[in-house]
Amino acid sequence: MIRLREIDHVVLRVIDLDAMLAFYAGVLGCTVERRRDDIGLVQLRAGRCLVDLVPVSGELGRAGGAPPGREGRNLDHVCFRVDPFDETDIRRHLASHGVEAGPLAQRYGAEGEGPSLYVTDPEGNVVELKGPAAG
Repeated sequence: MIRLREIDHVVLRVIDLDAMLAFYAGVLGCTVERRRDDIGLVQLRAGRCLVDLVPVSGELGRAGGAPPGREGRNLDHVCFRVDPFDETDIRRHLASHGVEAGPLAQRYGAEGEGPSLYVTDPEGNVVELKGPAAG
């Protein structure tokens, strides 16, 4: 039997690498862990997992077909567990970067039902910011 523990990494094919780096590093606080410009890959550390950004103009990105867009998204959403989860502070931080969050809702995740907010990155990918399970 295979026992999955957590998300290891998510790969996003991107059109504007600079805008995506500004969002994931500047807004969400990821750090660049590894860069392979020769093949078109930037790997960002997001807690215990990675977010890989693959420009569609690079070697890896061209292999994936058409670029992402409103009618051809490559991902429904990715969810990051946020700790601590303080809605006011999170919204204030996002707003300072010009990012608007959707309404707070209770959603089920890996740890159970808890608070979450949805935001979108510069290329329309949905990112869920998830708090701890209630109770």
